[in-house]
Amino acid sequence: MLSAQARIVRIEITSVQSPTFEGKTFGSVGAYEKLRGRAYGEVDPSLPQNALITDLALAPRNARGMVEYSMDIYLLKPLNLGQGNHKLFLEVNNRGSKLFGGFNNSSGGNDPTTAAQASEGFLMNQGYTLAWNGWDMTAASSNNNLTINVPVATNPDGSPITGPAYEYISFENTTTQTFNLAYPTAALNPAQATLTVRQRLNDAPTPVPTSGWEFVNERTIRLLPAGTAFQQSAIYELAYTAKNPVVAGLGFAATRDFVSFLRYAKADDLGQPNPLADDVRYTFSYALSQPARYLNDFQTLGFNADEQGRRVLDGIENWLGGGSGIGLNFRFAQPSRTERNRQNHLYPEALFPFAYPALTDPLTGQTAGRSARCAASGTCPKVLEINSANEYWVKAASLLHTDLGGNDLPDPENVRFYLVSGAQHGTGNASSSGICQQGQNPTNAEPALRALFVALDQWVTQGTAPPKSQVPRRSAGTAAFAVAQPGALTGTVPQANLGWPSIPGVTYTGLITTRYQLDFGPFLSQRILTKYLPSITGRPVYPNFVSKVDADGNEVAGIRLPIVAAPLATTTGWALRRAGYGENEGCEAAGQYLPFPLTPTDRAATRDPRRSVQERYRTHAGYVAAVTKVVKQLVKQRFLLEEDAQKYILEAEASAVLK
Repeated sequence: MLSAQARIVRIEITSVQSPTFEGKTFGSVGAYEKLRGRAYGEVDPSLPQNALITDLALAPRNARGMVEYSMDIYLLKPLNLGQGNHKLFLEVNNRGSKLFGGFNNSSGGNDPTTAAQASEGFLMNQGYTLAWNGWDMTAASSNNNLTINVPVATNPDGSPITGPAYEYISFENTTTQTFNLAYPTAALNPAQATLTVRQRLNDAPTPVPTSGWEFVNERTIRLLPAGTAFQQSAIYELAYTAKNPVVAGLGFAATRDFVSFLRYAKADDLGQPNPLADDVRYTFSYALSQPARYLNDFQTLGFNADEQGRRVLDGIENWLGGGSGIGLNFRFAQPSRTERNRQNHLYPEALFPFAYPALTDPLTGQTAGRSARCAASGTCPKVLEINSANEYWVKAASLLHTDLGGNDLPDPENVRFYLVSGAQHGTGNASSSGICQQGQNPTNAEPALRALFVALDQWVTQGTAPPKSQVPRRSAGTAAFAVAQPGALTGTVPQANLGWPSIPGVTYTGLITTRYQLDFGPFLSQRILTKYLPSITGRPVYPNFVSKVDADGNEVAGIRLPIVAAPLATTTGWALRRAGYGENEGCEAAGQYLPFPLTPTDRAATRDPRRSVQERYRTHAGYVAAVTKVVKQLVKQRFLLEEDAQKYILEAEASAVLK
């Protein structure tokens, strides 16, 4: 029997589609095949790199004294590995879903199969093997999602573990009548729990009387009388005693072990061959939003070193992770949660350390950094931290590249930072406002992400440095700092500090997330949530900032794509809710698209301070020339690939601007 590397002890390939994508070929690489299956792993609780997993010591063990887990796995690999580029592209899935499609110039989907879904196949044309694995125990097991099974922790005597748990509950409708708990309650008596409600974030929470709600069962609550709906956009908070926590932190070990197995092993313990045996020379990851925060903590906790002390990932491209982690390595973890300026403040997502270098937190005296463990083991990856403007406004992304006093830090040797100017959290629809006041921001960052990934590959494989960081800096005068508001959960950026123009019909409040110093207890296994209910105001804060803006309201720092550098509108990373949905509170992940007046006459009629489209470009040809100039500069700076630059020019030529 062979000894498995990195403690993947068994893999099962349950289906093979060879070739996939209807036999479509990709340049000199040829056709691809799809492998789906399951991997079974185990970790040694006695090893220091595993012992930090919360509640691992309280998990059941097998006959060898190991803690077991299993997860879904998914591979897209060249049919002939010898024709590939011998590089692994790991997409860390988002709540079980594969979100690589736009990045890959394909329609993607959760089970890409057809030639149309492969589309241009940016990654396949270069010969990457694409891999996914389950890590999130809360991911739904439907729609081809990837999941992981991890054990439930128990007390040493076998009795259930109980402890404080918390649920933030808010629905943007008038019909929802029940809420499902992440963990079962230890007591069905509502008198042993607390449910509060408030209409607005800074209102004082009002207790819901025990006669006004109930546990339907140990995983569900509802309001009374039965049939009563939760109030639209109201904020309910439930503090209760939960039971049966799972060992969620094994999700970090699962990714570590899977990538290490693919990279280093020849076979599993039963002799089942590694599908990539002797092929992988370099490993890269790409993550969007939730999994980018996961990779932040993956590094902080030292999981980029496998059980043999070898580097797992050589290069990481993080998109939309902000300065936050994921709160996975906690008792009663809820990795599906994310904290923004109106939601989920009492989850352990945004905790020190935020930056890569080891720093001493003046508020706690703790010294830590995202790179501290990998620096000690010599396993640090090259990292590109890329964020939208939304991450600066609602996730305090500036803390990634500042000290705890808000002062600029020099870039670490292995990390670069980029702001995609004016972008929201993802790509919005300018013609749709949803629950927000304005049309959402359609800035598409994927062309920049592709160019930066090429730069990351060259950095890892050739030693060619990537483009210099492009973020707001205090030293450059491009940073507009947040100001904490007494008695409020959020802060503001004063309009004069930002440079924001007064645009007719657009409300500006300067609302920004305030990053509080919160104490979730002395041990990772215990969160002290109830100490912050009903309010966390008055706690110390870490200073954070956003990019200043120009006369149009467009951000001056960061990578300014054509939508910002040759603009037809003001684009923002922040947005406000409309009436009926917590008016003027944060609209979370959304940004805004605020079109310029078309002509000087239109501008004068509305008293808009921004120049009209006609004043800027004069003619259609003038607009095309402006876009062309911008994209050529971005190509030169290595923020656009030539093929994507040409698409921008063709789109400008085909547009109706000033025709």
